[in-house]
Amino acid sequence: MDRLQRFAQQILERKAAGLYRQHPAIDSYQGRLLQNKQGAYLNFSGNDYLGLATEPQLIKALAEGAERFGVGSSGSPLVTGFHYAHRALSDELCDWLGVDDVLLFSSGFAANQVMLQHLTDKTDQLLLDKLCHASLIDAALHADAGYKRFPHQDLAALDMLLQRYPSALVVTEGVFSMDGDSPDLPAVSALCKKNKADLLLDDAHALGVLGAEGRGSWDAQGLQSGDMLCLMANFGKALAGQGAFLAGSATMIDYLRQFARHYIYSTALSPALCWAMKISVELSRSQGWRRDKLNDNIQLFKTLAADAGFTVLPSNTAIQPLIIGDSDKAMLISASLKKQGIWLSAIRPPTVPQGSARLRITLSALHQSDDIRFLVQKLEQLI
Repeated sequence: MDRLQRFAQQILERKAAGLYRQHPAIDSYQGRLLQNKQGAYLNFSGNDYLGLATEPQLIKALAEGAERFGVGSSGSPLVTGFHYAHRALSDELCDWLGVDDVLLFSSGFAANQVMLQHLTDKTDQLLLDKLCHASLIDAALHADAGYKRFPHQDLAALDMLLQRYPSALVVTEGVFSMDGDSPDLPAVSALCKKNKADLLLDDAHALGVLGAEGRGSWDAQGLQSGDMLCLMANFGKALAGQGAFLAGSATMIDYLRQFARHYIYSTALSPALCWAMKISVELSRSQGWRRDKLNDNIQLFKTLAADAGFTVLPSNTAIQPLIIGDSDKAMLISASLKKQGIWLSAIRPPTVPQGSARLRITLSALHQSDDIRFLVQKLEQLI
């Protein structure tokens, strides 16, 4: 069997297992509403937590950035790709998060590769929460360091591993993308300090949403930026853009600037986008009403879901996973909701463990109370 035949066979097997993936095209995006050729839908599957993706000030900033700096950066950041817009965004992030310096990346996936691969060597051990994102798992698999995973949020298991591997690097997330829960970061930090380990935090789904001014999960739980060796977060969730950054001490960031191949050899982010992301950070900091509205929507959904007797995972964040179990049933419910004007994607293995297929409900500051009531009403009819 040649390669193409093997690829075709694997695609057929995935289809037969009900796990085939497709990417439907969206013709119009208006935050809480999506539209394509089949119709208009209430959107409960996006990551636009603060509703900034269609914010007029942000759209204007992107256009201004393109007019002032151009669309493309023209090169890698160490050649001609680092513009005034990149510096302005970096300075805004440092002021917001209270860190010495940041590096900007094309994606959170790339930033996580750098964080785990370039901050470790052969003498190190990486300890990852079992539900860490695929980008962290891939990074750990390709790092020179050793690699072990501990049961999700099991502090006792982490403590045992840290006693076995002192001076390790602990990797966790501020909000886990499929379950929507958060770790006890003060407890994790205390274990790291006790064992002279370092903490690496992926805060992609918490930036802009949690903490004072939306600084993130670590701020919401009372940590200082210096309690982490490195912080990763991105612009593609609450900040409504694209790309990511690593943040930390001046020494750590300068080290990565010298040695991180993903940074050195990649074309820098669009300066127009960076200018827009600077404005997005400013809006996140100043418009606390967006977080207030999001939190109101989260509490409303949790109350209605409890009244309906749904099996929703214990999450206090914008990610509210409704466990269905069977992949075919989850797909059927998702398709039925779409016929009634609700876009709610089913998440299936291998993204989540076998037997835990789910409807991953994500809420936004733009959702109206009636939107959430309509969703729960339709779910009650189908489940």
